[in-house]
Amino acid sequence: MITMPKNTIILGILLIAIGIIGYLASGAASATALIPAIFGAVFILLGKVAENESRRMVAMHLAQLLALLGIFGTFRGILNIISWMGGDPEVNVIAATAQTLMAVLCIGYLALGVKSFIDARRAPKADEGMS
Repeated sequence: MITMPKNTIILGILLIAIGIIGYLASGAASATALIPAIFGAVFILLGKVAENESRRMVAMHLAQLLALLGIFGTFRGILNIISWMGGDPEVNVIAATAQTLMAVLCIGYLALGVKSFIDARRAPKADEGMS
């Protein structure tokens, strides 16, 4: 089973790839194409911090908050892709695709995190079994 810290690191790597590919695909025209890569670097950092059991809870909560911010910041890309598919020629397809990929990945990560939090809450505590 892949742990949330590992999921966080994997998400970070994917976001860095999206950022770099988007930046290069746009002809290095705009540094904003690297925003997913910046988020990715922070996710990797939080994943590494979360590998320490005593810091896991805080790091994973921060990662979930970052994912939520990522969703809010990129959700417009999904709407732009839908608009482009409807025939809108004004849509920047590269930017919309990168935003959509980031939004979808962050939504999936947020769902995994919520499930992980619920599972952790339901799991019997080691201390409770000892009394």
